[in-house]
Amino acid sequence: MTEGSNSPKFTSIPKPPQPDASSGLVQLKVLATGLHRLVRSRASGKHYTSSATAQRIPGVDGVGETSDGQKVFFLCFKEGGSFAEYINVPRSDTWPLPSGLDPIKAAGLVNPTLSSWMPLTARCDNLPKDFSVLIMGATSASGRLAVPLARSLGATRVIGCARNEEVLKSMGLDDHVVLQDPVTSTDFSRVGHVDVILDYVYGPVVIHLFKSMKPTGRVQYVHIGSVASYSDPSALEISLPGSVLRGMDLTVRGSGMGSWDLRAVGKAMDRLLQSLSNIGEAKIGVKKLEEVETAWHQVGDRLVFVP
Repeated sequence: MTEGSNSPKFTSIPKPPQPDASSGLVQLKVLATGLHRLVRSRASGKHYTSSATAQRIPGVDGVGETSDGQKVFFLCFKEGGSFAEYINVPRSDTWPLPSGLDPIKAAGLVNPTLSSWMPLTARCDNLPKDFSVLIMGATSASGRLAVPLARSLGATRVIGCARNEEVLKSMGLDDHVVLQDPVTSTDFSRVGHVDVILDYVYGPVVIHLFKSMKPTGRVQYVHIGSVASYSDPSALEISLPGSVLRGMDLTVRGSGMGSWDLRAVGKAMDRLLQSLSNIGEAKIGVKKLEEVETAWHQVGDRLVFVP
């Protein structure tokens, strides 16, 4: 991508040189790489981790193959550049792909999976056995993945909140709350106590939720995304009354690059990849890398590019 462009251009550049054995780098032939919301945001310069470099190759992760034929999942948050046929990455940022895990599935789902995995493993602490979780924005792509992942980490009661009740009923939730318009009319009385709130929505509904809750113990709230801001930019901010903080045992945190580092991701990756192997089929679109210009703005299913 070049400065001022709103989509990448497919072009040919020299293959990166084979890294020296002492460099700590490994060269991978890219087999699949995901077009995540994060990728678009970073490429446009709007994400808080975006590089100031004017010309850049998009992409933050993918599945690649080493020169000896081993398939690995890799991260390249710092370097970028997974939208390519070959990439050099630190060997420490690669993990063997579990047997049976489809490269397309791994490339498409690890990033959205991290959005719930890291909050639960790196941003919450001392979760009780058989903990309960409320997922705000449960019908979003990341929210749907959060349901089986929370269960795999020990949750025995999972509640989802979103606008589409039909979809909520089909998700295997233990209970659900339908988000109303205005959001302040949403009835959270059936939530009861929850140990964790994973929030992909943010905005005024968060304050309404806090005011409506009647917890019987500690509640750990983790802000992950701001879906509400897509239709209402003011939802990027909230005004949190002091009475809420005084009136309940509430811990407020965020989850994203900056609140945890890649070392924490690395420690979680083997288990996360194995958990993905146990998740059912996901709807993922596949495009050739040379189609990137037309597919960049595609909405709907998750999208993965292959060489």
